Parts: sequence; structure tokens; C-alpha cells
Amino acid sequence: MLKGFRDFIMKGNVVDLAVAVVIGAAFGAVVNSFVANILMPLISALVGAPNFDSFGKITINHNDILFGSFLTVLVNFILVAAAIYFAVVVPMNHIIARRNAKLGIKANEPAVDPQVELLTEIRDALRSRQ
Repeated sequence: MLKGFRDFIMKGNVVDLAVAVVIGAAFGAVVNSFVANILMPLISALVGAPNFDSFGKITINHNDILFGSFLTVLVNFILVAAAIYFAVVVPMNHIIARRNAKLGIKANEPAVDPQVELLTEIRDALRSRQ
């Protein structure tokens, strides 16, 4: 029983997944810190408040509806997504494109649908008869 458990834990995909989770958590902390400590203070300097929690507060029957809290979370999400896109995705795509150009690797053209190819051949054959 213990040998089976050891074999399961030592499989490459389990170890890779564990490493990815740890690295992802650490990277998430970096991105969240960037948003919380750099981007949000910049927005606060422009807007005048570090968050929108007090914006759009409505009270109905002693229940608070907090549109501003939702707006704060939405802005944080957009900032995190933008930070990841511009700090990770764009540079990685650029690095991959440079590497592929250096190695002479060209992007694969999408495969043509067999039905479209057949219809194109039929069209061309009909044109050549006229």
C-alpha cells in the first residue's frame, strides 16, 4: 500500500502540478502586491479614493446594497488581468516569436476543412469547363 502511494506521489505530473501550484501562489502574491501597492495608489491619486466602496451605496429595509464594493473588486480584477497580460503574456509572446524566427520555425497554417477543399476543387473544375 505504501509503495503504491509512493509511486503515485513520485509521478511526474503530480510533482509538476505541486511545483506549478507553489510557483503560481508566489507569482500571485507578486501580481497582487503590484496592483495593491503601485496601480491602486496611482488610481487613488487620480480619483481621490483608494477604492470605490462608498460609491453607489443603497439601503433598502436596513440592508445595504454595495455597488461600490463590487466596482472595487471588478477594477482590481481588470488591473490584475492587465498586469499579467502586459508583464507576462506580451513579453513571453515576443520572446517566443524571436526564438522561432532565430530557429527558422514558422507558424503552422490552420488545416483546411476537407469539405471546403472539396468545394473549392469543384468550383475550379466548373470554371475550367466554361
